[in-house]
Amino acid sequence: MSKILFVMTGADHWTLADGTKHPTGFWAEEAVTPYETFRAGGHEIVVATPGGVVPTVDQASLAPEANGGQQGADRIAAALASFAEIQHPVRLEDVSLDDYDAVFYPGGHGPMEDLAVSPASGRLLVAALDSGKPLGVVCHGPAALLAAERGDGSNAFAGYRVAAFTNAEETQAGLADRAKWLLQTRLEEAGVDVRAAEPWAPHVVVDRNLVTGQNPASSAPLAAELLKKLS
Repeated sequence: MSKILFVMTGADHWTLADGTKHPTGFWAEEAVTPYETFRAGGHEIVVATPGGVVPTVDQASLAPEANGGQQGADRIAAALASFAEIQHPVRLEDVSLDDYDAVFYPGGHGPMEDLAVSPASGRLLVAALDSGKPLGVVCHGPAALLAAERGDGSNAFAGYRVAAFTNAEETQAGLADRAKWLLQTRLEEAGVDVRAAEPWAPHVVVDRNLVTGQNPASSAPLAAELLKKLS
């Protein structure tokens, strides 16, 4: 059995360009689907957030239209309710990578608010990348990569191929023109090689020990790839 660290946003809003606080948090499917996959494989899950706050679910991610209908929404809500570890997170600032076999970052717009500028998360990501341990990041989770800087100021993920929520998807979701910055653009400016695929279709990119997914539909295949690396 492996021990997998889920690093989750502690934010309950995303500050838009005009200062509006857009309610958000983590995206339910991106946490629940990998959680179920890893638990089915017999692995232990520990959740960490900045300050150890209980993470907030983005209510939009529980809506029927985000889950293929009411039945899907009910299933996600029930699965989230059984995710007991999410109610007892540890402080991200106190985490030691040595205690874990793999690290996973779910998305939602929350990481755009806090993990993108979190020194503790940035240090953990650099350590995870350099350790060779499996590292999975999905959808808006790659916002956290922006804080992963080395001593010379360069981004540790520069030159890595990644999948992340694209500008096209943000535009279709209706928030691109209200955002302070766009994830794909900022990652590319940091030297990260973003491999964009068709909007909303499952898309996973594996580069060395890094496994990334483009959107919520990518969470299941990403979890499967991480399991392969743990076996």
